[in-house]
Amino acid sequence: METAAGLKVTLPWRATGVALLVLACAPALRAQADAVTTSCRVPGLANEVRCGVLRRPLDAARPDGPQIDIHYMVVPAVARRRLPDPVFLLAGGPGQSAIALAPAVLPLFARLNNRRDIVFVDQRGTGRSASLECEDRRHAPLAEPAGLAAQLAQLRQCLARLSTAAPLTSTDDLRFFTTAMAMQDLDAVRARLGAERINLVGASYGTRAALEYARQFPERLRRSVLDGVAPPDMVLPTSGGIDTQAAFDAMLADCERSPACQRAHPTLRADWAALLASLPKPVSAIHPLTGQRETFTLDADRVLGAVRGPLYAPSLAAGLPQAIGEAAQGRYEALLGLADALASRRGGTLAMGMHFSVLCAEDGPRLAREMPAEAPGASPVSLTAPFIDHAARLYQQACAFWPRGTVPAAFYKIPVASTATLLLSGGLDPATPPRHADRVARALGPKARQVTVANAGHGLMGIGCVRELMFRFIDAADDVAALAVDASCVADIPRPLVFEPLTFEPVNPSPPVVEKGAR
Repeated sequence: METAAGLKVTLPWRATGVALLVLACAPALRAQADAVTTSCRVPGLANEVRCGVLRRPLDAARPDGPQIDIHYMVVPAVARRRLPDPVFLLAGGPGQSAIALAPAVLPLFARLNNRRDIVFVDQRGTGRSASLECEDRRHAPLAEPAGLAAQLAQLRQCLARLSTAAPLTSTDDLRFFTTAMAMQDLDAVRARLGAERINLVGASYGTRAALEYARQFPERLRRSVLDGVAPPDMVLPTSGGIDTQAAFDAMLADCERSPACQRAHPTLRADWAALLASLPKPVSAIHPLTGQRETFTLDADRVLGAVRGPLYAPSLAAGLPQAIGEAAQGRYEALLGLADALASRRGGTLAMGMHFSVLCAEDGPRLAREMPAEAPGASPVSLTAPFIDHAARLYQQACAFWPRGTVPAAFYKIPVASTATLLLSGGLDPATPPRHADRVARALGPKARQVTVANAGHGLMGIGCVRELMFRFIDAADDVAALAVDASCVADIPRPLVFEPLTFEPVNPSPPVVEKGAR
């Protein structure tokens, strides 16, 4: 074979045949994908993309029964010599819209998108795919109750509204929004686009979805990247409390080991304990999104939620010592601002109806076995391990009235991987730390490769050299080469230094000298 530079290269007949087959199939696949999509504009994306919709049965057991629309978006490969195996993004939450995340994610997929289509499917219950959204409370007044009772009341209101919102006709319909059914939708989109095999990139809950796709459709999977591994046998509400507490304790210990942090915040642990012990109490603060000063009751639910969010991103967690110290002194703006920093990002909101439909069906039965019934009058939180006590109470009580779907027993089993799988974990992650990826990697077997970034939090794709690592893993010619990619660069990713506010001495300028005769 002669290259464009005039060099003669001899390939083994088998490799040559595969290469020719790939090049021959790619145009036909492109034509099929174009035939089932239309040109469209998506907010946040500069260029036109391709959008499609696929009718799917609400209940897979009744293919002729009620139908829902599954919406998807294809970002076509840039190069003319496209490869036939697209990359599908599986969003997190559960409850995130994959299409809404596209503007933030596409820059990370730039090299992959050179020769592969990138596909974003709004999982059933999210985005435009029979969305199960509850009211967005991000701009709600601080004075509005935010405790457990208020959250449960809001969920009951949402449930009543969703039960009659098209295309649903009753609360029973919420039983059909499970991960297993969603992955059947995803494979139907794959078939609609004409792709024989696909690559999956799952983020957080999306890793659970990717594992379920691999269980149901192993022959359709070419390669998987699991970023922040949340396995199906992980009871998210309880494990989340344990892992958040561990991440918070590690943050306190790290501050005590750091001379700079210890100098700036010598009483951080005591400040935290004093803040919790003082709750609930009436306070005044400026709303981080509206800028209006409000008077409200600050309780443990709001404080624990405000601290948990920044722990996901070490760059935000670096501000927690300062925010906690200020809150202990009666200034709450820093803590409230950090809490909203992630939630206000594009694609950061969750379809909470879908969120509870998934978790109550898949985690709810195990949660009921793990958590004893609450004793009347029991203290809502412990001062020694508040996140563990706090995390699962909402799900325990909400899943008592939320409709639950049926989950097959095989869902909780992780079969040996039939194709290369890359598992990514952040050592500072408060939701899916490396301990979960450890267990999954052992179950997947020799075709699994685990990479841990010690100083990273939740979600690795956007930091340092990880996007290049992901590209080389997916782009590798075969599984052996994919599993052998060099990941040593992640060891150089540092932990952000603790935030210290700048202080300025007031300057009193000298009065101007006016010369005689000057005007």
